[in-house]
Amino acid sequence: MREPSASPARGLDEAYNDFLLARYPSYAGTTALDALRAADYSRIDQQQQVYLDYTGGSLYADSQLRTHFELLRSAVFGNPHSANPASVAMTEHVERARRYVLTYFHASPDDYIVVFTPNATGALKLVGESYPFEPGSRALLTFDNHNSVNGIREFASARGACVEYAPLTVPELRLDGPRLAALLSQADPGKANLLAYPAQSNFSGVRHSLGLVAEARSKGWDVLLDAAAFVPTGRLDLAAVQPDFVSLSFYKMFGYPTGVGALLIRRATFAKLKRPWFAGGTVNFVSVQGRAHVLSPSEAAFEDGTLNYLSIPAVEIGLRHLESIGIGTIAERVRCLTGWLLEELMALRHSNGRAMVRIYGPVSTQDRGPTVALNFYDPQGHLLDYRRVEELASEERISLRTGCFCNPGSSEMAEGLTEEDMLAALGEGPGISLRSFLQLVQRRGHKSVGAIRVSFGLASNFADARRFVQFAARFRDQAHLAIGDVTFDIESCRVIRDGS
Repeated sequence: MREPSASPARGLDEAYNDFLLARYPSYAGTTALDALRAADYSRIDQQQQVYLDYTGGSLYADSQLRTHFELLRSAVFGNPHSANPASVAMTEHVERARRYVLTYFHASPDDYIVVFTPNATGALKLVGESYPFEPGSRALLTFDNHNSVNGIREFASARGACVEYAPLTVPELRLDGPRLAALLSQADPGKANLLAYPAQSNFSGVRHSLGLVAEARSKGWDVLLDAAAFVPTGRLDLAAVQPDFVSLSFYKMFGYPTGVGALLIRRATFAKLKRPWFAGGTVNFVSVQGRAHVLSPSEAAFEDGTLNYLSIPAVEIGLRHLESIGIGTIAERVRCLTGWLLEELMALRHSNGRAMVRIYGPVSTQDRGPTVALNFYDPQGHLLDYRRVEELASEERISLRTGCFCNPGSSEMAEGLTEEDMLAALGEGPGISLRSFLQLVQRRGHKSVGAIRVSFGLASNFADARRFVQFAARFRDQAHLAIGDVTFDIESCRVIRDGS
């Protein structure tokens, strides 16, 4: 097995030359991002930070802040949707941002409306509470949905709809095509049926086919596309792919502002939705004595209360920032970094020849984004405590993330956890904790209930990736962080000894 090119004993220049000249020459076409990092993200290097949590949230540029703050400083803005000058000025900026969201995603205003929400979770809740589930209709979710999508099943079940999950294949954690096709074929086109899936898994980085949208719609399904993890480094063209709903959070795309997300809704599907309540700003008419209300006919019906109106202009600023860089440039940079990282991690070996790292999901860049989930194992195949790994990374000023990332289905599939395992955990009652759950699954012959996640984004560079590989190499021949007695063979993905 080839020794990692970025081992601690070799210099950055030598490692970079090997990366650039021998393995990923297309990275040279992304060097504009190095100048951008120096100009707009200089605080990363000034503070000697290694930021590897872009799937958790992107970093904002200095220029975004300057542009937004100058807009706020130079004008008088009031609560929108009134007739006074300050309100009119703010309304114009909110509607301008709304139009630019459509422009960015190549969505015609004749086909889509944009609802501003507090975040992607708020967008998903709107779909769940308003979609016309009923007995005979179906909700189909994929195993690797975020919990904010999983929560939609509660609305569906409460209204008598059938809820099913489309499984993943292991070890790559891709959708099981034949099983998915069978589940899609079960829809009654005369009922309201909803398929919800992520364009990119926030756990494994797997990118599911956008072609699934048209396939499902042809079989009588409306489609909810969770695009939150995909759009920071991928182009979503709604002129070519037309899901009925798209959820996203803007801070995951460009870091600032937080507290603003969006739900894009196809106008043809909008008429199906029925809101279970109304609030300030959502109605054209309401009467206390008449005990009746008339909802607004468009996006206003879904924008509860007062929007985060001072932040919304920053959405257009952030989208223009991405446009000035070019999403293709970002995509190619993170593809190269992800490919190199995967190769280096897979090459790491203990002195006895055992692999040090297990990757959850694809080990190549084909149909995957820049999110890598992994765990470390000691020379005997015992899992290292990922929580302690995170603590050690923090000491090195490396920001990564650990856990199941609000994506329990991916974690369950990756580790081979069964329904019986999960019911056993639920049987522990309200006192169940991560530690007790880990002990429980270890006793039942399994390995882990979480992972380490590394993710790249628009300001990432080779030095960031190399720093993590150097950090990972520190665990060679280390056993003091091992937890449990279960031995796991990374090569065959199976438990080979249970000493409990």
